Amino acid sequence: MLYTDKEEVVLWMNTVGPYHNRQETYKYFSLPFCVGTKKTISHYHETLGEALQGVELEFSGLDIKFKDEVMQTTYCEIELDKAKRDAFVYAIKNHYWYQMYIDDLPIWGIVGEADENGEDHYLWTYKKLEIGFNGNRIVDVNLTSEGKVKLVPNTRIAMSYSVKWKKSDVKFEDRFDKYLDPSFFQHRIHWFSIFNSFMMVIFLVGLVSMILMRTLRKDYARYSKEEEMDDMDRDLGDEYGWKQVHGDVFRPSSHPMIFSSLIGSGCQIFSVSFIVIIVAMVEDLYTERGSMLSTAIFVYAATSPVNGYFGGSLYAKQGGRRWIKQMFIGAFLIPAMVCGTAFFINFIAMYYHASRAIPFGTMVAVCCICLFVILPLNLVGTILGRNLSGQPNFPCRVNAVPRPIPEKKWFMEPAVIVCLGGILPFGSIFIEMYFIFTSFWAYKIYYVYGFMMLVLVILCIVTVCVTIVFKDRTSFYFGYMAVFSSSLGIMCGAVGYVGTSAFVRKIYTNVKID
Repeated sequence: MLYTDKEEVVLWMNTVGPYHNRQETYKYFSLPFCVGTKKTISHYHETLGEALQGVELEFSGLDIKFKDEVMQTTYCEIELDKAKRDAFVYAIKNHYWYQMYIDDLPIWGIVGEADENGEDHYLWTYKKLEIGFNGNRIVDVNLTSEGKVKLVPNTRIAMSYSVKWKKSDVKFEDRFDKYLDPSFFQHRIHWFSIFNSFMMVIFLVGLVSMILMRTLRKDYARYSKEEEMDDMDRDLGDEYGWKQVHGDVFRPSSHPMIFSSLIGSGCQIFSVSFIVIIVAMVEDLYTERGSMLSTAIFVYAATSPVNGYFGGSLYAKQGGRRWIKQMFIGAFLIPAMVCGTAFFINFIAMYYHASRAIPFGTMVAVCCICLFVILPLNLVGTILGRNLSGQPNFPCRVNAVPRPIPEKKWFMEPAVIVCLGGILPFGSIFIEMYFIFTSFWAYKIYYVYGFMMLVLVILCIVTVCVTIVFKDRTSFYFGYMAVFSSSLGIMCGAVGYVGTSAFVRKIYTNVKID
């Protein structure tokens, strides 16, 4: 933001909570802090992403003006009765920190501290702000907590602040660099993990290519000889190898409606992931509160035709007739899963009066996006998919009578294949997931989106190769992780299906079958 001299600068109070659990946060004024004397402000804004993340900024009441220094000034007093003292003592025992914002720059401070014996507790009462400016922009903010006062019931505690302005050489576009941790995200293990994943991709692609191409070359040669035989000789023999199942390989799935909806949703999640990472690489979304989530919601809504196109066309190819029902399932599968988990977590947050509780108006806004944006765009995609690529165009006919399936070995059972098949894709993204979850659950800002893009590409290649060859803080953690794991699984399933489908179509296209 551009400021003029003595223009109002707002200090926003955000949340307070224990340092060891970043997701357990409460409103700053849920503790008995007092508010400054200034009552009105000239501007206020909140995005959808901020609201969904539980960011509810409250005005501090402190009078701060651009380049106008303030000596230590008392702005309010706390009447410390027993209840208020107990609240502060509880916060200090649990190492509560609070977060504030000035011009979108975050500031953290500690509530207080205890003595060595843990018997006496002290509250920091003096906020010493030092704000750096470059031209008419704020580029740096530092907070020093001073004025340690012992918590004694039935006393008055004066809260004070001061503001000092200083010139800075930091460029406005680089002002968030101080919050980043290059030594953590660009550590040697990060580079090693990328190199290891690339080696895995090269090994898998080479292994799969070598095995399949040698096998397919022999089979193609064998099938070519069969085509040169007369009908009597051909009838005396029998088809063998993967040619045996040519009449069943393109048979519709047992549950085409759910299957096509999952594939369409997975393709949409992949599109959202790819686009959001590209935008994050270009725009540095970590510099604005809730911008990543807001961008993801917008992109998800905008890519709804992708879901409808792939899901609708696949359902039509498999002979599905109830396409309207399939469209509704495909459109609301992911939103229902995410919203259901979010609402469950929201009830827990409301019970504990946590700041993560989503306002009712925000819930209504999300529902409106689903009904009036996602559903119509999904309908458009479904219609296009059915009309443009909804006709069955399989290279082999499908037999009317399904071929009997022989009894499988225990290691070929679906449950075993699912577990074993997920090891290599998980291994290819494990290290990157560690960095991402460290940012989500701890005090790190994730900004290396180039690594994320490389890992996404690696994940897709590994998934296709593996597919060809063969779900209080506990509630918050398992809730968020279930949504992430389910979405990632749906995306990987769609990527694996699309890649494998293209491979199977290719090999059967090159075989002449009567």
